Amino acid sequence: MQNKHLILLVVLCIGFVTTSVAQHTRYAIKNGIGIQGGLTQFDIMTDNFDTVKGDGWLAGLSATVDLPHKWYTVSYSIQMSENTIGILARPASVSPLLEEVDYKIFTAQVAFLFHAKVIQDYVTIDFGPMIQYNSELELKDEDQESYFLNNYNNLLASDITEISPFNVNGAVGATLGFKGFKLRAQYIYGFTNILNKLNNQDLDVDTNTEKFKGNQAMLAFTAMIVF
Repeated sequence: MQNKHLILLVVLCIGFVTTSVAQHTRYAIKNGIGIQGGLTQFDIMTDNFDTVKGDGWLAGLSATVDLPHKWYTVSYSIQMSENTIGILARPASVSPLLEEVDYKIFTAQVAFLFHAKVIQDYVTIDFGPMIQYNSELELKDEDQESYFLNNYNNLLASDITEISPFNVNGAVGATLGFKGFKLRAQYIYGFTNILNKLNNQDLDVDTNTEKFKGNQAMLAFTAMIVF
């Protein structure tokens, strides 16, 4: 089911991006298609768990509409990434030792960004909203399924995999480069509670009755080839 959602999202986004590059009839609008790829660092900012930032990768496609008569450029983009995150847990309920339990998460993000021109098109400040579909948290090591998550007496590492699949993010960053090649740094913050789905599950939290709440944070460093 998750794969079907991802495929549907990709098809819709490609169509959306393709439509966006039509020429305007009143201005000499310059359009461009960009292919990007790079590295990410992912985390979930939460008080419920002790998390450790993890690394990942990102690849994407964008359609840029350059407006010569404006102080900004706009773009539509779709990007996919696979990230990791660590959460501290105990191998046994009474163990004083803490180990890092690693999870994988796959995301597909659709963004509409404004690019403020600092130095023409060579340096821009980028910002805008982003819609995200993400997979569940997938344990990288199945032998750690029965680890007890820190801050909880009975909550296991395998209990928190079903997080909220749809989220709304904000992105801000900077791009620099020339006409055919650009470098981009981007910070993506999740406005919605990516752990909210856990609140609707009958999880054994013992005496810890605090609601699950977390906001994702992702750093992305990418290189882009523009046609």
